[in-house]
Amino acid sequence: MTALLPPPAGPLQEAGEFKHLHRRVYRLRVLGMALAALCIAAVLHENQASLWVWGLLLFTGLLWPQLALWLSARSTDPYRTELRNLLFDSALAGAWVPLMEFNLLPSVLILTLATVDKISTGVPRLWLVSLLGMAAGLLLAAWATGFAHRPITSMPVMLACLPMLLIHSIAVSQASYRLVRKVRQQNHLLNELSRLDMLTGLNSRGYWQQQAERSLQHHRDTGEPATLMMIDIDHFKSINDAHGHAVGDEILSAVAGVIRDSIRHIDSAGRFGGDEFGLVLLGSGLRDSGIVAERIRQGVETIAPSTPGLRCTVSIGMAEAENNRELRDWMEAADTALYRAKSEGRNCVVRHAQTTPETATIAPLS
Repeated sequence: MTALLPPPAGPLQEAGEFKHLHRRVYRLRVLGMALAALCIAAVLHENQASLWVWGLLLFTGLLWPQLALWLSARSTDPYRTELRNLLFDSALAGAWVPLMEFNLLPSVLILTLATVDKISTGVPRLWLVSLLGMAAGLLLAAWATGFAHRPITSMPVMLACLPMLLIHSIAVSQASYRLVRKVRQQNHLLNELSRLDMLTGLNSRGYWQQQAERSLQHHRDTGEPATLMMIDIDHFKSINDAHGHAVGDEILSAVAGVIRDSIRHIDSAGRFGGDEFGLVLLGSGLRDSGIVAERIRQGVETIAPSTPGLRCTVSIGMAEAENNRELRDWMEAADTALYRAKSEGRNCVVRHAQTTPETATIAPLS
């Protein structure tokens, strides 16, 4: 049976819900065993069961949940130990069927809810393996009791089964919902991480390009202007070589902060790669975008790195969206303006004129 257990918890399981599986299962085990004990006690009373069977019921309903938690908590591998505990749960459930002399309703109910418990853990294949433990417990107890059977379920036993049917089912559903909600939150976090550049906090290149494509399509659909900027940190390689990557990362983060503080929530900024940033301004032509570009250029000049005497500047190229341009053409137009800004001495803003390849320098704002 041990060889059939699901594989050991991997790094993701150890870091996630399975790491504390025994704690999560404990509450449901206490509730389930107590409710099952009520149902079983009604059957044992009718059948005038012997004292040793009542003693086994005491162990099942009260002692076993505490013992299972203790075994898992003190184990060097709580995950594997709890899997064995869960299999023993199923073996107990199976054993109680012949001990109740196959009383129909409580037998079906206990076997069903024991299987549902295994499914709700989220452990792969556990419920299938648990069926073997359940069958083993059933056959062993049936042999010990001589396969005695009284399948008819009386009204008092039916009433005793109702709390288990209602309360335990709701509790398992709530536990499953919490697990699903946690997975959904983790998926949302992974999605956030995939679209963000971790160093700068701006959009990643891929996500920013998606936003730029949407902005270009919005321009085509509505005629509303949009401007794309390419921003490059001047002499960034020299800064890295002279002062180290820690200082370079500090400057990248600071420049990203200036960009973020200079734009609106409807605009999209991303780290395009290395020391280059991309920015799309919605509803802004070259003139209005030039004001934003100057704000960014001047803001970067005020950055005070931790290294004394180090000065930080950026060069910015701009291009306005056009109906006959694809995203690649739009980015190339802004890149052309950026190279012009670098060739003209850096620390300036250059725009790519609409419909012609001519460029014109935007004078710094006073």
